[in-house]
Amino acid sequence: MMEQKTVFPRTHISLFVSDIGETVAFYDKFFNESAAKVKDDYAKYELDAPALTISFIQNPEKVNTSGHYGIQVKTKEELNEKLNLARGHKLVELEEAETACCYAIQDKFWVNDPDGYEWEVYHFLGDVEQNKEKQAAACC
Repeated sequence: MMEQKTVFPRTHISLFVSDIGETVAFYDKFFNESAAKVKDDYAKYELDAPALTISFIQNPEKVNTSGHYGIQVKTKEELNEKLNLARGHKLVELEEAETACCYAIQDKFWVNDPDGYEWEVYHFLGDVEQNKEKQAAACC
């Protein structure tokens, strides 16, 4: 009998934010779609690509900074499409080409939401054995 693998169809993240209105305005642009649910202190997006449910709860006292979040795209063309969309909305904080990060070579760009949560959108180019020293702490 073959062992059946457990498959998780969608990841869920929940983040505390300072202002739900600013958060929704940012993520409508970044995700290029509207929230599935919006309340006075809550918003939820249900994305198909990437398969992600992400919710935001307005609670300024609990906002924190935690590393960063990333979305991997499959092709350079898809990365350029997402980058051009983010540029059009003036969301891009940093663009990087063929950078060593997390023991991989990647093309990527970064955006920061209104509470400082960092998102990278990246295209994986290949594995490497070492990070560049100055980039290791910043990206991983």
